[in-house]
Amino acid sequence: MAGLGFTGQLTLDDPVRFDRAAPPAAIVIFGATGDLTRRKLLPALFRLAQERRLPATFAVLGVSRTPLSDDLFRQKMRESVETFLENSPFDADLWASFAQGLFYLDGDIGDPGLYQRLSDKLAWIETHRRTGGNVLFYLSTQPSHYGPAAAGLGAAGLARGPRPESWQRLLIEKPFGHDLASAQSLNATVQRHFQEDQIYRIDHYLGKETVQNILAFRFGNGIFEPLWNRRYVNHIQITAAESIGVEGRGGYYQEAGALRDMIQNHLLQVMATIAMEPPAVYEPAAVRDERAKLLRSIRIMTSAEAKLDSVAGQYGPGRAGGAQLAGFRQEPGVDPQAMTDTYAALTLFVENWRWAGVPFYVRSGKRLPKRVTDIAIQFNRAPLSLYDGEAAQNYPNLLVLRIQPEEGISLRFFSKLPGAGMRIRPVTMDFNYGTSFGVRTPSAYETLLLDALSGDATLYTRQDMVEASWRVVEPVLRCWQETHHGFPNYAAGSWGPAASDEMLARRGHIWRLP
Repeated sequence: MAGLGFTGQLTLDDPVRFDRAAPPAAIVIFGATGDLTRRKLLPALFRLAQERRLPATFAVLGVSRTPLSDDLFRQKMRESVETFLENSPFDADLWASFAQGLFYLDGDIGDPGLYQRLSDKLAWIETHRRTGGNVLFYLSTQPSHYGPAAAGLGAAGLARGPRPESWQRLLIEKPFGHDLASAQSLNATVQRHFQEDQIYRIDHYLGKETVQNILAFRFGNGIFEPLWNRRYVNHIQITAAESIGVEGRGGYYQEAGALRDMIQNHLLQVMATIAMEPPAVYEPAAVRDERAKLLRSIRIMTSAEAKLDSVAGQYGPGRAGGAQLAGFRQEPGVDPQAMTDTYAALTLFVENWRWAGVPFYVRSGKRLPKRVTDIAIQFNRAPLSLYDGEAAQNYPNLLVLRIQPEEGISLRFFSKLPGAGMRIRPVTMDFNYGTSFGVRTPSAYETLLLDALSGDATLYTRQDMVEASWRVVEPVLRCWQETHHGFPNYAAGSWGPAASDEMLARRGHIWRLP
C-alpha cells in the first residue's frame, strides 16, 4: 500500500493479472499474411504458448485475400516464428502442437460472403477446438478496412456469440482515424455493431514494461509521488527518436507523418500515463478514466500558439556512421515535393492544479542519430546552491525512464568528489530491467494480446481518449497546412531542425541528448 495524499488506497500488487492464462478462445486475424502478423502477432502468441498462457485448444484463424491451404499457412507462420522469435529458442515439438490450432480462410473484407464463410468456419472450430464461442477479431489491415470489417462482422451476427456466456471482442490497430472528424466517424461505424466494452484499440507503447512501470514507480513509492507536481518539476521531455528512415513505407508514411504516426497516439498516451492523477483502485475503468481526464486537461493551442509551440521537420540528405543517407524526398514511393513531417515537436501544458505552468516537450523523428525512447523529468534546482554553482546550474536533478532500446530508470543527483574540499559533481544511479530481475521481459504484443483475451482493457485506449488526443493535435495540423516549412530543414543523422531548439530556448530550456 502506498500513501497517496488522499483517503483511498491504491493496490498495485495484482498477482492474478500477471499469473493468469487466457481462456479458451479463437483469434481471427484479418490481414494474416501481412508483416505485423508475421513479425509480431504469431511470435507473441507462440511465446504465450511456451509460457503456458494459452490453453491447448486455443485456435488462430488467419484471413486474407491470398489463397492458401491450412497447411501452407502453417508452414509460412512457422518460418515467420523461427525468424522473428526473440530471446527464446524455437521449440519444434511445441510448434507441432501449436500449429494444429492454426487455420486459414481466404476472402475479401468487402465481400459479404466472406463473413458467412467465416461464421461457418468458427462454428467448426468451436466444435473441434472447444473454444466456447469466444472470439477475438484482430484487424491487422490498412485503416480503410476497419469500418467495412466491423460492418461485415455485425451483419453476419458475429459481434454476438452463439450463447450468452461467450464473448466477442474487436481489436483495432492504429491509426484510429486521420483527424478528429474521421475518428468520430469510425467510432460511430464500429459502435453500430460492437459495444464500447467490446472494442480494444491497441497502442503497443502501453504494453512496454517501462510504460506500465510508471504506475508502480509513481504510486508504489512514497519518496517520488510527493515530488510529482509543479512545485518540484521544472519541465518534462518525452522523446521517441528513430535512426532509420521510412524503410520502404514511403507511400504510407507520406500520408501520415510524425505528428499523426507517433505523437497523436503513442506519445500522448505516454504523457497521460506520466501525468495522470492516481486512480482510486487499480482497475481498467479507473486507470483509463484518469488517463482520459489528463488528455482532456491538455491546453488546446490557439493558431498563434501553434506557430510558436510546434515545429515540423523533414530530413534531407546527410551522413551517419560514415554512410551517405538519402533525404525523405529521395526515398522510394515518396513524392519529390512531399511536405510530410518526418519530425514533430510540441510544447504542451496541462491545465490542472498538479501541472499548471509546467511545459511538456514532446518530440519524435526519423533519421535522428540514435534509436531511443525515453521520458526525462527535470526537477527544479535547489533554492540556494552552497557548493559548486556551475555544476548545479548545468546538471539539474534528472529522472529518466527509458522505454527503448534498453528498458530501465536512471536518477541523476549530486555527490561530493573524493578528497579535500567540498566539490560536487553529478552522478547517475541506474536500474536496468534485464540485469535486475534476470528474467525475459515480455514483448508489448504478448502483454496486450493476453490482456485482450482476458478482458483486461487497462492498457487499451477508449473512444474518448482517442478523440481527446485528436483535439490536441488538430490546431497544429491546421497551422502546418497553412505554413511554408522550407523542407527539408534538417540533415539525416542530426537531432532535427534548429527551430526545435529555439522553441525550448524561448523558455530557457534545451533538449536533453539521450
